[in-house]
Amino acid sequence: MSLPHAILTALLEKPSSGLELTRRFDRSIGYFWSSTHQQIYRELGKLEQAGHIRALPTALPARGQRKEYEVLPAGRAELTAWVDTPEDPKPLRSALLLRMRAAAVVGGTGLREELERHLGLHQRQLDEYLEIETRDFPPERRSSEPDRLRHLVLRGGIDLERFWVQWLTHALAELGGLGEAPEPTEPA
Repeated sequence: MSLPHAILTALLEKPSSGLELTRRFDRSIGYFWSSTHQQIYRELGKLEQAGHIRALPTALPARGQRKEYEVLPAGRAELTAWVDTPEDPKPLRSALLLRMRAAAVVGGTGLREELERHLGLHQRQLDEYLEIETRDFPPERRSSEPDRLRHLVLRGGIDLERFWVQWLTHALAELGGLGEAPEPTEPA
């Protein structure tokens, strides 16, 4: 997924200003495709130059006025083409897993605390996702395909957080005595 496609999706759901988009990213799309506010504003300019979006006309002068954007037919066509393009899964990149691999070589004393911290973060995210599911996706509100697709995206997040909570809990249990330096290993 790319930021331009995330922005086109959000604008097709609801025309918005850059500020509104950044807030919506913080509350929804940002859960699975994070972006800084600067990146969003920069991408809005590129999408406008490409003819994919336009700023809606306002009755007031533009200087200092918030621009609200909408998607043009070319933007919808771009998003549709992107949705229909196959894409292979991306390999997992995790600094935590890499840190653990490095600790296997050089040792480390703060890894247990880092695993516990990550466990807490993933548990809080899981709790937040479950609260969103209860609030926004009760069974009776999943009757349309768009609602079912939105719910499936959320379920993906829920399942991923459950995986991390379970895996981190297992890792902490297995590494109960973590902190000792490992025996030196021979280079492979």
